[in-house]
Amino acid sequence: MTRIAPKKIGIQARNRHLRRGLSVANQSKPSGGLLTASALAVFYSLLAVAGIWFVATQKWWFPESISNIAPKIDAQFRLTLWISGIIFVLAQVALGVLIFLFRDRGGKSEYSHGNNKLEILWTSATAVLFVGLAILGRNAWASLHFIGAAPGALQVEVTGAQFEWQFRYPGLDGVFGKVDPKLINEAAGNPLGLDLNDTAAKDDVVMPVMAVPVNREVEVILRSKDVIHSFFVPNLRIKQDAVPGLAIRIHFTAEKIGEYEVACMELCGLGHYKMRTSFTVMSAEDFQKVTKPRRVSSEDMSSAWTTKSLAFSTGGWPWSPSSWACSCHCSCASSLRGLRTRYPCGARS
Repeated sequence: MTRIAPKKIGIQARNRHLRRGLSVANQSKPSGGLLTASALAVFYSLLAVAGIWFVATQKWWFPESISNIAPKIDAQFRLTLWISGIIFVLAQVALGVLIFLFRDRGGKSEYSHGNNKLEILWTSATAVLFVGLAILGRNAWASLHFIGAAPGALQVEVTGAQFEWQFRYPGLDGVFGKVDPKLINEAAGNPLGLDLNDTAAKDDVVMPVMAVPVNREVEVILRSKDVIHSFFVPNLRIKQDAVPGLAIRIHFTAEKIGEYEVACMELCGLGHYKMRTSFTVMSAEDFQKVTKPRRVSSEDMSSAWTTKSLAFSTGGWPWSPSSWACSCHCSCASSLRGLRTRYPCGARS
């Protein structure tokens, strides 16, 4: 008969005592977690309800749409929003329910490796959903980026620079003149480097605001003088980067007369916040007046920069290299939507 040492008997008795104490503690432990689980379940349910409310009431929604491409963009956005919104609501409700059902009840936790079949199922469903939405939106995307403008569309060259926009129109001949970066001289009134030896460049019109005729297709040629900018007109539903060294083309047709905003949506430096100007849709007759090159005097310039009359009442913004050159630049307060933009403030006829 094997004899057990007293020391070993003492250790075994102590272990049994500890196990008995832990068992009693677990049995006496309350099924806590009910309050926490209930609070989390309510929180996620309210989050789902809040999401539904924001979509249903259209809080912080898009501004008025004014372009031919806008209905397609809005329809695609609404479809994507509803599909993702339904998934979001179901996910939040399911999360709240599962938190409540599997709350801490004082039992022993179990580890699970997951379910490979379920992982494959919802990963595949997500991929199909994303690809399907991309296919549904291909027409809107292609009509803006992959299909060129129709012959006869008005061309406007949009150049971004820290921290202003410059818009060049081809003038009466309908042809853009040559530009040379070596000729850029803002102090002399040539911010884009127009080559004045080129006949086609002499009637080009450069403006600090953008104007387009209503119901006429416009082809925008985007350029940048320094860093990446982003041409964004919310009412057109158009946003496109302007990249140095590239000429990026997009086109649209504005269908409602009014004054809107052009903003830069790419962080381009310390003055990014003020890189915005006005976008005006007007009748064809008014557009011809605005973009018509004309000769002005210094007196006209001194009073014009603080009023709206020069651009939209007296016959056009007078930036034509054959007419005058700017002798200096300053920050002048423009009444165009109260924007503060860097404009030329002196000229010689």
